[in-house]
Amino acid sequence: MNLLKSRLYDIEKQKQDSEIANARKTQVGSGDRSEKIRTYNYPQGRITDHRIGFSIYQMENFLNGDLDEMIDNLIAADRAERLKGEDE
Repeated sequence: MNLLKSRLYDIEKQKQDSEIANARKTQVGSGDRSEKIRTYNYPQGRITDHRIGFSIYQMENFLNGDLDEMIDNLIAADRAERLKGEDE
């Protein structure tokens, strides 16, 4: 009985570890140089966050600390992604 209990525990532990590893991998990404997060285009005065496909055309305000619009859109995209994950 103890052997069965330990095997079941090991199976559940491996399942949990693999779920955590998969979640971590999706959050971190590949670390590849081509994996862009954000682009600052000075001639056009544009900042684009490639993770959510959102652009702001007020670079000076953004660089001076007016980050609310970008942060709000990142939060909304994160919530949508989490809700999508819960539905599956």
